[in-house]
Amino acid sequence: MINNVRSNHKDGYVAINETVFSSIKTPEQKKKNSNRSEILIITSYPPRECGIATYSQDLILALNNKFENTFDIKIAALETKNHKYNYGKEVVSILETDNENSYCELAEEINSNTSLELVLIQHEFGLFKTNETDFVQFLKATKKSIIIVFHTVLPNPDSLLKKNIAQINANVVSFIVMTNNSAKLLHQDYGITMEKISVIPHGTHLVKHTDKEVLKEKYNLLGRKVISTFGLLSSGKSIETTLDAMPAIIEKNPDVLFLIIGKTHPSVVLEEGEKYRHSLEQKIETLGLQDHVKFINSFLPLEELLDYLQLTDIYLFTSKDPNQAVSGTFSYAISCGCPVISTPIPHATEIVQNKGGITIDFENSEQLATQVTLLLDNPQLCKEISNNGIHKMAPTAWENSAIAHATLFKRFLNKKLKVNYIKPAINLNHLKELTTSFAMIQFSIINKPDLKSGYTLDDNARALVAICQHFELTNNLDDLTYIDQYYQFIHFCQQENGTFLNYVNEAKKFTKQNSENLEDSNGRAIWALGFMISLSDILPEILISKARKTMQSALTSAVQMHSTRAMAFTIKGIYYGGKKEMLVENKMLIKALANRLVQMYRHESKASWHWFESYMTYGNSILPEAMLCSYLTTGEMIYKEVAKESFDFLLSKIFTKNSIKVISNKGWLHNDKAVYMDVIGGEQPIDVAYTIMALAKFYDTFKNNSYQQKMEIAFSWFLGNNHLHQIIYNPCTGGCYDGLEDKYINLNQGAESTVSYLMARLTVEKYRQQSVTEIKKHHHKNRHKIAVTITT
Repeated sequence: MINNVRSNHKDGYVAINETVFSSIKTPEQKKKNSNRSEILIITSYPPRECGIATYSQDLILALNNKFENTFDIKIAALETKNHKYNYGKEVVSILETDNENSYCELAEEINSNTSLELVLIQHEFGLFKTNETDFVQFLKATKKSIIIVFHTVLPNPDSLLKKNIAQINANVVSFIVMTNNSAKLLHQDYGITMEKISVIPHGTHLVKHTDKEVLKEKYNLLGRKVISTFGLLSSGKSIETTLDAMPAIIEKNPDVLFLIIGKTHPSVVLEEGEKYRHSLEQKIETLGLQDHVKFINSFLPLEELLDYLQLTDIYLFTSKDPNQAVSGTFSYAISCGCPVISTPIPHATEIVQNKGGITIDFENSEQLATQVTLLLDNPQLCKEISNNGIHKMAPTAWENSAIAHATLFKRFLNKKLKVNYIKPAINLNHLKELTTSFAMIQFSIINKPDLKSGYTLDDNARALVAICQHFELTNNLDDLTYIDQYYQFIHFCQQENGTFLNYVNEAKKFTKQNSENLEDSNGRAIWALGFMISLSDILPEILISKARKTMQSALTSAVQMHSTRAMAFTIKGIYYGGKKEMLVENKMLIKALANRLVQMYRHESKASWHWFESYMTYGNSILPEAMLCSYLTTGEMIYKEVAKESFDFLLSKIFTKNSIKVISNKGWLHNDKAVYMDVIGGEQPIDVAYTIMALAKFYDTFKNNSYQQKMEIAFSWFLGNNHLHQIIYNPCTGGCYDGLEDKYINLNQGAESTVSYLMARLTVEKYRQQSVTEIKKHHHKNRHKIAVTITT
């Protein structure tokens, strides 16, 4: 086990490189590694240039980036005897699709690998051509569970094709297709049971939706209306359909430019060279389109490709093949916010309905010209189609595709697999995007801050807590600017009597909304101020001094609070603010507020309902957490008892063994409801975040490992462990989606959700760092033991 050991007997000890101790695993880590399941993916793979190769690379990258200590993915690359490629180390085998012996050799290799549990095959009829018989024999010979991904499902099969698919069906455990239409065809035309078919859409990349004009300037396209298409070029793309439409489009839009992005398909080059591209160049010259058409004749890096798609005003998909099941190019364009005009392949018709795009007939240049002109003249319609498309494509993000694949894999793996989500790196980008020189903006449209929504005390108070958490963990001096900024907004909202107003418009004026009950907002402000004060050892004294004055002014009227959550937030604020030194009057205020909560608890609690109110609403976990803070401040045992009993009761309502489902805002949870888990949707990131923060406080106090385990489970809700099996946190932007509904995710990334995620992420990170510290101590003890043993 120990490598890189150098002995130094003269000094009487053995010095061991740090790499040795970095490889030492705790029992939990050893158990995780032993649970990894080896999966072989048989596919074409880069540097081979084809759509399936790119698809597989993106899928494998998504799986490896999404999960840790879960899957060990290997690749068997498809190639032919005459066309070889140089692969990375992830490719462990080769299948020559035109070599009968290669199928037998790979089957033997798979069967002899005791670690290998599952085989996933990316299937396209063109990949195997005349060797489908060999492929079927390979399936029969392979003694592992096999899943087939059909990239194409042909309708109206002849008897030979139907027999071929039946033989494949007899030797695999499951099929993956990418559209509902393909699933329907497999079932109706080929007789495959629906239970055996999973629909996992073609994955798409998350993008930040950068401003089009900024990108056009970057690529020297300012002042042009850009229509584009991309993909490996072949006659099946029907580019001439667009070229024939260009004169009519240019007549009304003389600034239009048509980008043809992509090199010619390698197999087309082998068969006919650049014949098709030359025919297009000749047509461009004949029609006089030289100033309006541009070829980008290369296989673009992903980042550059996504830039071109985001700067595109209209994307065109003009396939000649009505049976084309799916198009990755089409999916990428929509996910980048392109309004799409497409020929009606099944994939397109599923997406563009309900204003997700526009369809035209195959090879109909007149319809194409009409629809392009319509969209170029109607920016609002373009925006509507773009937003609808983004929302429809959101579930197809590669992160979600990885979750869907992992969920399917679990059904066929021999081990009782636990899926371990990788925590994304801490990212403050969207928090900073939401923050102006004045304060944090309230709402966001997708990931674009909506300044018209104004500012709230609520959001800026939470932002102050989050940025203080970040500073406590990282000591990043850049955080001080934001700490001061969020504090200054809280101070701006404070009135002469010490209370706070909540709503401020973009002109920095208080709005009429401030006529409503603002107790909860006042409580949140006190919590944020107290948390800031708790970091007095590391924050500048001038900031702490200001915060103390603001907080003490706010507390003068806090005794009048009666809202449960306002009292809870206030208790938390006083607790944190008094960690170094608790003023007697503040301790008495905690008692007064805590006693009210106890009184409410005693009034509502009964044998089957251990709670402070007759129903649970939002932010529930802050109530038992506040009671725990009251106990930690005063030592009063009744506070501890109520805290523990109410918190464990809450956890029993929102946790299953492996997931969390916080109280839905669709009617809340009333004490006379026997079943709560039937309510689907209406879950908010803020409730998950508050639960994680409360679990941390209860773990610190009671050292019960189940609290720490529930922290991990709750955090995985953001990463896809929820009823839709979709990400709530967007790792591309650093923003968090606004809510989990019954059938969709609210993609807006506003202040409340984004800051809630950050509070949760930073809380979990704090405990991760503590675990790392404990492991290092464990390693140090082992180092000492080894040294002592060898010296002896």
